[in-house]
Amino acid sequence: MSMADENPKEPKPAAAADRGATPRGEGEPRPQPKQKDKPKEKQKGKKPAEVQTGAPAEPEGPPPEPAPPPRLHEYYEQKVRAKLAQQFGLKNPHEVPKLVKIVLNVGMGDATKNPKGLDAAVAELAAITGQQPVVTRAKKAIANFNLREGMAVGCSVTLRGARMYEFLDRFISIAVPRMRDFRGLPDSFDGRGNYTVGIKEQMIFPEIDYDKVEKIHGMDITLVTTAGRDDTAQALLRELGMPFRGEAPVAVN
Repeated sequence: MSMADENPKEPKPAAAADRGATPRGEGEPRPQPKQKDKPKEKQKGKKPAEVQTGAPAEPEGPPPEPAPPPRLHEYYEQKVRAKLAQQFGLKNPHEVPKLVKIVLNVGMGDATKNPKGLDAAVAELAAITGQQPVVTRAKKAIANFNLREGMAVGCSVTLRGARMYEFLDRFISIAVPRMRDFRGLPDSFDGRGNYTVGIKEQMIFPEIDYDKVEKIHGMDITLVTTAGRDDTAQALLRELGMPFRGEAPVAVN
C-alpha cells in the first residue's frame, strides 16, 4: 500500500454533504429575534399618587374641639329677634334687622412722610380685630395736601360673621367703658340704618401695648345693618347692649 492510501479521507464540503437536506429557510421558520420589552412610558412631572401626596400624618392625641359660637350671636338669635319682631310687628322673619358687617377705618394724614407710622397702625389694627388690614390709597391727586394718586393714606378692615360678633362684644363690654369722660355714645345714624362712631384713641382696646405705641391716633367704626330705618337699627343695637347717650344700656346675659 502506498502512503497516499493511508491518509484519512478529506471531509466533504458542507454543501456537497447536505445536498439532499432541505434548505434552512424553506422548511423551518427562521427564529425571530426576541423583542425587548418596551419600558413603560413615564409621565413627566407626575408622580404616583402615593409618592406625590403621601399618607397624611395622623395628629397625636384627640382632635381639637370646634370653637364655640359667639356669645352675642346666640343672644341675638334667642332673644333679640323675637323681641324686635314683636316690637315692630314684623311677620316675615327676613324683615327682622340684623348686622351685616363692621368696618374699621384708620386715616393717617402723614403716611407719606412717616411710613413707619402706617406700618404701626396696620399692626395695631390687626391685633385689635384679628384680621389683616388693607392699606387704603388715594383715589385722586390733591395739590393742596401734597397728595398724589395711589399714595397710601390709611388702612381698613371689614369684619363679618363670627369675628364681627366677637369684636362687637369686646367693644361694648371692654373698650367703651375705658373711654375718657364717657357719657354714652351719640346717635350718629346715616338715615339708612347704618351707625358710625369715632374713636379718638386706640388705647381703649386691651390688645394695644402702651410701651409699643409710637403715636396716638383714632379710628372710625361703622356698623352696617339690614334695617332701612334709623329707629329699627337703633333698637337692634340697643338690644345688643350698645350704651347710647341718655339711656340705660341693656344687660346682655
